[in-house]
Amino acid sequence: MEDRLDELEELQAEAELGGGEGRIESQHDKGKKTARERIEYFLDDGTFNEFDQLRTHNTHNFGMEERQLLTDGVVTGYGEVDGRTVFVFAHDFTVFGGSLGEVFAEKITKVMDKAMEVGAPLVGLNDSAGARIQEGVDALAGFAEIFRRNQEASGVIPQISSIMGPCAGGAVYSPSMTDFIFMVNDTSHMYITGPSVIETVTGEEVTHEELGGASTHSSKTGVAHFAASDEEQALDDIRRLLSYLPQNNVEDPPRVEPWDEPDRQDAELREIVPPSPQKPYDMTNVLDSVLDEGSFMEVGERFAAEIVTGFGRLDGRSVGVVANQPRVNAGTLTVDSSMKASRFVRFCDAFNVPILTFVDVPGYMPGTDQEHRGIIRHGAKLLYAYSEATVPLLTVITRKAYGGAYCVMSSKHLGADVNYAWPTAEIAVMGPQGAVNVLYSDELEAADDPDELREELIAEYREQFANPYTAADKGYLDDVIDPIETRPRLIDDLEMLQSKREANPDKKHGNIPL
Repeated sequence: MEDRLDELEELQAEAELGGGEGRIESQHDKGKKTARERIEYFLDDGTFNEFDQLRTHNTHNFGMEERQLLTDGVVTGYGEVDGRTVFVFAHDFTVFGGSLGEVFAEKITKVMDKAMEVGAPLVGLNDSAGARIQEGVDALAGFAEIFRRNQEASGVIPQISSIMGPCAGGAVYSPSMTDFIFMVNDTSHMYITGPSVIETVTGEEVTHEELGGASTHSSKTGVAHFAASDEEQALDDIRRLLSYLPQNNVEDPPRVEPWDEPDRQDAELREIVPPSPQKPYDMTNVLDSVLDEGSFMEVGERFAAEIVTGFGRLDGRSVGVVANQPRVNAGTLTVDSSMKASRFVRFCDAFNVPILTFVDVPGYMPGTDQEHRGIIRHGAKLLYAYSEATVPLLTVITRKAYGGAYCVMSSKHLGADVNYAWPTAEIAVMGPQGAVNVLYSDELEAADDPDELREELIAEYREQFANPYTAADKGYLDDVIDPIETRPRLIDDLEMLQSKREANPDKKHGNIPL
């Protein structure tokens, strides 16, 4: 037995070295951790249980007969994050560049299947050269097996990807099918075709960072939801994100011990909306005042910044937040912000996270660019997402809610449970100035002083129509509230809505306007 135990220890030590000390040193020289170092940092101390440590690649593939390395380039297993079970896989770049082959794929699909059976989140730490060329179609089949499981797991368990090195070609599709993507500045890249291929085919010259770096994907494409300064920050942020989420789609999000007074009233909320309807303000200041202190975690901060999405807490309960951002493009809805918000709403709905919506929206962004990019189709996604949501929906209109954008932003008519407005709210088909120009065009043209008449008519229109009381009178708002009452009222409503149940028509699935 002792001989066998010694042999086992030697194999385990060999597996933990991956591709060897030289390759580990090379990984460190690039500012990157190894697969095992990432897992050790990410999980609670001493909780990692590894699967298939002693597997090696199939030796029948071209040129691979003499190069057997344990783990075959990916470390898989499960552990705990804040005492809750999480399944994890981490590409090992020191073994064949982390390239995916048949056994590599089998190890990942095994841990994905187990996460689904148990009902626990899956976190993938990606650092791979892509498909293993020597394994040919077996590598492609392995990718497809993973993709299918990404789809099956979608809406059942949270799936989180962190890109910590290269991720190219077919390898990008698995992360893109997961719920959230983290990237690391300078060391991680995602693209279908690399700079050299692009230059050969199109003549364009572009760097890896410009083409598919963390900055590009977090601000321009929206592929990445978070861009971290280093690997530690990315892993810390994943741990924080998991704290807002349930283990699976049949559980409720965890409630933490509240640290903020539920009846706290912030007097600054009365002054936060400027007297001038055209003057911007920062909606995140509203969120910070209403949510539990320090609890807001923004998602997709740098992409489509005219809308804010993220997670926070109300009296210790997790909530998803969607809010127009008046200081960016006046908070208008665009192609990008509609896609960003609708995907976030659908995630929250899939995982039983109540949605809190703050509204200050003048409408959809006008212009040929938006129309030609399909604002009709993409804007409808947000309508669809809110309409199909069955989680508690709470809405607060702080200032403008004009036209179709009023309908879209979790209005009572789409099924919102509680709808409030502050006294500063203006709810109308269009803004007072535009309405007056349409309704009184003849009078303005004939007036001796059209500017003076326009100002009088705008004031009259705002008094009669662009205020929250007409909507409240019709029952479209549940109440017009003092801004300082927002937090305690929402906490009470969220408590009331914990037992909300909805029955939808039987159907396989809807056809969201993708």
